[in-house]
Amino acid sequence: MNVRAEQHAMDCLTIPATGRTPGVSFDFASGHLRMTGESYPDDVAAFFGPVFEALRGFLDDPDGGPIRFDMELLYFNSSSAKALMNIFQMLETVAKGGRPVTLTWCVEENDESMRELGEDFAEDLRHVVFQMREMPAGGPP
Repeated sequence: MNVRAEQHAMDCLTIPATGRTPGVSFDFASGHLRMTGESYPDDVAAFFGPVFEALRGFLDDPDGGPIRFDMELLYFNSSSAKALMNIFQMLETVAKGGRPVTLTWCVEENDESMRELGEDFAEDLRHVVFQMREMPAGGPP
C-alpha cells in the first residue's frame, strides 16, 4: 500500500483520507492533532507506521507545549483500534510527564457503539484530559 504522507520539516503531517484510511492532520507547530473519517486499511502497519514515527518525533521534543487531539473517526476496525491505543498510550506517557494533553472523542449523535468505544479508551487514560463531543449525524458541521 502506498501511503502518501506529506511532512514539512516536522511542522505537520498530512495524510489525505481515502475510503479505507483516515485523514490525518497533525499540526505539530500548534500542537493540534486530528484524525477524521474511517479506518480499516488493508495494511494497518503500513498506514500507521509513518503516523507513529512522526508522533514519536513530536512527543520527544522536551520543549513541547500543550497537545489537543481531535478523534473524529466514524468507524474503525479492531486492527485500527490497537493502533489508536498505541497513539493514546504515547499521549498518556507525555501527559504523565507533565505535558498537558486533551483528547476530544467526537461521536455522532445516537452512535452508541462509538460512544462506548470512546468510554473504553478513556478508562485507560489517567493523565490525558478526555472529552466526549457529540456531532450531528453525517459528520462535523
